[in-house]
Amino acid sequence: MDQIIAWLDSHHVVLLTILATFGLLLGASLIIILVNRLLKHWLQLTGARIGLRSNTIVTFARLVTITLWLVALLLVLDLWGIGVSGLWTLMVSVATIIGVGFLATWAMVSNVTASLFLAIWRPFRLGDTVELLPENLKGRAIDRNLMFTVLREDGGSVLQIPNNLFFQRIFRVGGGDDHAKV
Repeated sequence: MDQIIAWLDSHHVVLLTILATFGLLLGASLIIILVNRLLKHWLQLTGARIGLRSNTIVTFARLVTITLWLVALLLVLDLWGIGVSGLWTLMVSVATIIGVGFLATWAMVSNVTASLFLAIWRPFRLGDTVELLPENLKGRAIDRNLMFTVLREDGGSVLQIPNNLFFQRIFRVGGGDDHAKV
């Protein structure tokens, strides 16, 4: 026992820090087990009402458990004097970048898909006057690409309307001058 204490002293390890670490890990274990059981019970009750599958419940519970263990690990590192403020900053930054990436990807996929449906169903043609309601954005359709439909207003200004807005808003179509009315 004297050799262990001598080794700890030579490496500047305080016995109180070791005991606090064991206490923190034990407390975290108990809290995580309790939260996991309560979460699974609540998700099963709620899942029965809204139709969650059991593997979705298990996956969500695992994610919460992993997150709680990660927080416990960061608390242990902080207890041992290892600066974790940089790790917290890194984790928040990564989560933000992932969130922005998902949002940008969703918007792009939404517009490309809308462009495909506009090409198939042709609710308006180039040259038609298109008005988005209730915003009253109105102009002659002069171009359409994978992301935008381009409208030229009467004053000459150009509006670039994201294609997915044609599936989220009411729009009015008037015939153009260059093709016959049906």
